[in-house]
Amino acid sequence: MIISTVLVALYFIILTSIAMYGFNALIMSGLFLWQRRKQVNPPPSPQPGEWPRVLVQLPIFNERFVVERLIDAAAALDYPADRLSIQVLDDSTDETQTLARARIAYHAARGVNITYVRRPDRVGFKAGAIAYGLAQTDEEFIAIFDADFKPQPDFLRQVMPHFAPNAQVGMVQTRWGHLNAEAGPFTRAQALALDGHFVIEQNARSRSGLFLNFNGSGGVWRRAAIAAAGGWQWDTICEDFDLSYRAQLAGWKLLFLPHVVCPAEIPPTLTAYKRQQFRWAKGSVQSLLKLGPRLLRSRNSVWRKTQAVLHMGGYLLHPLMLAMILIGLPVILTNGLGALPLGALGLAGFAPPILFGLSQWALYPDWKRRFAYFPFLVLLGAGVALNNSWAVFEALTGRNATVFLRTPKFRAEGRQISPARHTTYHLPLNWTTWGELLIALYCLVEAAVALTRAPGLTIFLGVYAIGYLYTAGLALWQSGGKTHFIGRPQPSGSTQ
Repeated sequence: MIISTVLVALYFIILTSIAMYGFNALIMSGLFLWQRRKQVNPPPSPQPGEWPRVLVQLPIFNERFVVERLIDAAAALDYPADRLSIQVLDDSTDETQTLARARIAYHAARGVNITYVRRPDRVGFKAGAIAYGLAQTDEEFIAIFDADFKPQPDFLRQVMPHFAPNAQVGMVQTRWGHLNAEAGPFTRAQALALDGHFVIEQNARSRSGLFLNFNGSGGVWRRAAIAAAGGWQWDTICEDFDLSYRAQLAGWKLLFLPHVVCPAEIPPTLTAYKRQQFRWAKGSVQSLLKLGPRLLRSRNSVWRKTQAVLHMGGYLLHPLMLAMILIGLPVILTNGLGALPLGALGLAGFAPPILFGLSQWALYPDWKRRFAYFPFLVLLGAGVALNNSWAVFEALTGRNATVFLRTPKFRAEGRQISPARHTTYHLPLNWTTWGELLIALYCLVEAAVALTRAPGLTIFLGVYAIGYLYTAGLALWQSGGKTHFIGRPQPSGSTQ
């Protein structure tokens, strides 16, 4: 009896916590709609001769398939040549070095102010490389693009005017676009997730004066803000998230520009996606542990503090989801669900379709067609919970605290990538794939038990079972050697 009571109480706490994140997503959606009513005119562009000096930093590590595209895009930026310099921060250990040097030499011969920077070691990984390059220059503003990005030529001309009206603006973040969203349901689901984050969440936070974060790429920093925040640090693996909060706690303002789009490659393989998610989950929770106490002691309002904690702790939702599944079976077997207000808590379940539906409605004329892939996002969000829960566990326990694992890029544009590119930077399956299969089986057993004892949970548990089968199956299929294409099969000779 005591064990049953404890399990039911724990289950209720977990459900309430999950519902809290759901209701907050509804709040973000409401803030977005409210702020959308206010038209914001972009500031006038500076006159010729008044443009500030900008350093463009391109941190790379083993990016043989995308390094030339990245360098070409940076060299094509339409900005006064005497006000622009470019650093290629190369920590690579493969042929990326040769490709980067050759492309830099080509653009330098054309008069582009571009340099190749190589450190004696990889201390601090990406953050260390950025700090190393920053120490060699004195430009007032720094634009950062990861290897999988392809900034448009007018990027700086659209962004830089937003610093002029307010000297307290320390960073301006732009919206990520998608170079390969059309590849198939898997990349479509990721595009939906990213649109929800940028269009709704980042937009709502920025326009409402809440804490937001630099997303690591597609943004411009003011050097003074970096210095005032304590510089780039690498005691977390989300150096961008960490710096963002330190800068805002130091009094700087961060802006988000939804109308400026910086296209980027979506991870086309499940293993690459899981690695990216692992790093984001672990790094954001590390930032919460590092800066949470300082945030709570700050003079910010309770509203801003609450939203900041929910923001930094967003990935805690995944271990909560996993715990809900694991504890649910004994709770059902002991008939402990009867006393819980499941109907009220279930209202939070409307948050995801509203938030992601709004993002598509706000962006695209064919938003209904794009939103039709939402079920795949539901499956992906459920199936990746084990991977992200392990990331949270490592953050909470301090395990592998500063190990930075890169997400491989393949120059995936449009609908396909070549098998050669997939295998060159191939990531092997890890234990989470087999764990997902086991949890899928557990969910099916739980659903069968719920069919007679708690029928309302049967469909819900079935969705989770399918989600875990989806991520495990997709990973196994992509690693099976039969095909490495993500969307519609393409001719084997294609090298797009």
